[in-house]
Amino acid sequence: MRRSREFAVVAGVGASLPSRLVTNEELASRMDTSDEWITTRTGIRQRFVVEPGAATSDLAVEAGARALKSAGMAAVDAVLLATTTPDHPCPATAPSVASRLGLTGVPAFDVNAVCSGFVYGLAVADGLIASGAFASVLLIGADTFSTIVDGDDRATVSVFGDGAGACVLRAGRSDEPGAVLGVELGSDGGLRELIIVPDGGSRQRSAGDSAATVSGKYFSMQGKAVYKHAVRRMTQATLDVLDRVGWSVQDVDLLVGHQANKRILDTVVAGLGMPADRALVNVDRVGNTAAASIPIALTDGVASGALREGRRVVLTAFGGGASWGAAALVWPDIAAT
Repeated sequence: MRRSREFAVVAGVGASLPSRLVTNEELASRMDTSDEWITTRTGIRQRFVVEPGAATSDLAVEAGARALKSAGMAAVDAVLLATTTPDHPCPATAPSVASRLGLTGVPAFDVNAVCSGFVYGLAVADGLIASGAFASVLLIGADTFSTIVDGDDRATVSVFGDGAGACVLRAGRSDEPGAVLGVELGSDGGLRELIIVPDGGSRQRSAGDSAATVSGKYFSMQGKAVYKHAVRRMTQATLDVLDRVGWSVQDVDLLVGHQANKRILDTVVAGLGMPADRALVNVDRVGNTAAASIPIALTDGVASGALREGRRVVLTAFGGGASWGAAALVWPDIAAT
């Protein structure tokens, strides 16, 4: 276990979902799919998507404000935004979010690790606090994947939803409930083609406009391969972080995995030898919200009572890059707003 003077301690959580609800039945009315097809493969029954003109920052601001209220804090020393769908390719979206929250002047930057983004951001926030440079950080995970998936591709439209979740972290002691006790991260760039938006970056642009394609601007995913790697990496990252903090699998009260789909979550839990009821699952109600999925699940867990003070919690995720990670903490006594 790390012996550092300052530990990042969870002080508040909050989430935001768009108002537009899209059910499986609505998708089935306009494309070749069905509620049975979607639920059997993903466990998802509905998702929320932004209205035209709305952007990632709009959800991030609302989730951030709620997390600050949950923490009873009006300001923080830094803002981190985990996202794959920034408002613009340039500049980063985090400074705009910070400004709209009344935090103009504080350092703010984006973190892009796709669906692992919140865990990566947690590691960064933890490091900033552990260094003594910052006493508090607002970490937000926010994505609007409805803006980058092909509306006619049932494989992605049925899976992804939009949303934002946030967490306030403050400096504290390792023996405090809420302290981030350990984080494990990893990546394999050789798997970058598994989860990708091919066009829009420097590689396509440097090749000239003729290289751009209609399909290239949309998110694509090799589902079977992603399933295999997600199960493997989320399971191993969980075991690695447990080893780091000195816990056994039996010590874990709740596993909060990236809400990619229920089959992945079920397989990870089974592979770890955990009872199924130790996994926090809300993917059926919100879909895969990418970097927002873990903080939204945490907020839901606080609201439902599944997350209570003293419970030993592990977060785990797999995303594009490929990237993966896990974190362990003992949950604090906080309220969701």
